[in-house]
Parts: sequence; C-alpha cells; structure tokens
Amino acid sequence: MRIPAISLVSGVLASLLFAGTAGAAPFAQASVSKDPTKSNPIYDSGRFRIKSCDEQPTQPDDLDAARVDLEFLLDCLNTGWGDHLTEANFSFSRPKLVTTTRTDLQTGCGKYPKTAQAVYCPNNQRITFRLDRDILSKQTELLLFATIAHEYGHHVQQLTGIMTSYLNRKYRNKAAELDATRRMELQAECFGGAFIGSVWMSLGRRKRDLNYMIKVAIGNATHGKHANIAYWIRRGFAADSPDACNTFTAPAAKVA
Repeated sequence: MRIPAISLVSGVLASLLFAGTAGAAPFAQASVSKDPTKSNPIYDSGRFRIKSCDEQPTQPDDLDAARVDLEFLLDCLNTGWGDHLTEANFSFSRPKLVTTTRTDLQTGCGKYPKTAQAVYCPNNQRITFRLDRDILSKQTELLLFATIAHEYGHHVQQLTGIMTSYLNRKYRNKAAELDATRRMELQAECFGGAFIGSVWMSLGRRKRDLNYMIKVAIGNATHGKHANIAYWIRRGFAADSPDACNTFTAPAAKVA
C-alpha cells in the first residue's frame, strides 16, 4: 500500500488485515520452492518483452476519462504480465477491475478501507479502485498508472505463490508480521516500477513525472520508509524486470 501526500493509498494488505483474512484462493503454477517468497521462478524470469503502453488522453477532474485510462492500462498490464508469467511457466489469469467513487462497498476481502485509493483482493482476484477528487485532480500525473501497476503487483504475488505463503505463514510476533507486510508492499512497488520502466519510452513522459510520483509517496509501519519505497520503485524501473524485486532476501534496512 502506498500513501502519497494526496492521501493516495493502495494495496492488498489493508483489506486483508482489517478483514482478518488468513487465506487466499488456490493457484496453479509451475515448480516453486518450499518458500516461494524467497526463492521463486519470477525472480529469474528476465526482462519484460513489452515495450509500449497507451495512456489515454485525460485532464483533471474527468471521471469518465480516468475510467477509460485505467481500462487501457489494465489491458497493457494483462498483456505484458500475461506473456511474462506464461513464459516463466506460471498459470495466468486476468484480475477484475472495479472503479468506484464510494467507500461503502465490499471488496471480497472485507469492507473497503476508507483511506484506500485501491485494494487488491486475492479471494476474487479483483482490484477495486476509488476515483476520488484527490486523484482526479492529479490524473494527468503518473499516479493512475503507478497505482494500478502496484495493485497488479499484488496479483502477480498471488499467481506466483508469494501471496499465499505470506497469508498462511504463522508469525512469531507483530514485528515479524510487519516486516513481512512491508516486504510484500515494497515488492509490489518494485513490480510496478519494473513494468513502468519497461514501457517508459512509449509514454512520452518526462523524468519529472516519475520523480513526482515517488516524491508524494509517504511511508508508514506497514509500507516502509519513504526512502525504501523510492529505492524499490527505482530499482525495478532501472531493471525492467521482476528479477530485481526479491524484497524477501533484502537486508532489514532496505525494508524498514
């Protein structure tokens, strides 16, 4: 979950933690180690083949345009990640997307958290994205793409066994659980950064757009310090590959 200065909050773990969800839907996949969080074929899957995405024309405070843009971005993510995961011998399924202006709805993992911009629920493989005034006022920025790419990163964790391992693990104390939660969220940031990096040259954007997206991210106990959020986004962006995103073997200082 990422918390920028405009109150942008995204992620799966908020919805799971407040709902008390302890498990997730089963998945079909290729050979994965006993601990798929630390050793996983996704960490040796190479660079993305996809090199272009079409962001749709938009302007501030245009709800319909934001919805159209998100649908196009989701199609691009499905194409890029679908090919990548299939080549790595994982079974692939597309997540569902629901856009809303409300918070009084169910996500499939419990009630929608009022502070969340978007949540991913592994139980129904659905991204629920709230289009409120804050993000609509900034919709020409990279924030729509960054948020849905982050949520898609949680879907990738689900398809590769990382999510299930995280949810089903028994933690010795709250500190250990928070450490794992930060590793999950920072990995989703890295996955999102890697995908955006792979299609960056097609977007017609300036580096300031990436810098702004990173600048407005705010860290917390479940998502890591701002410096670490920035580190993992930039690490993925530079690599164009999920190979760079093994947060589960990273030093504690990089996931604090």
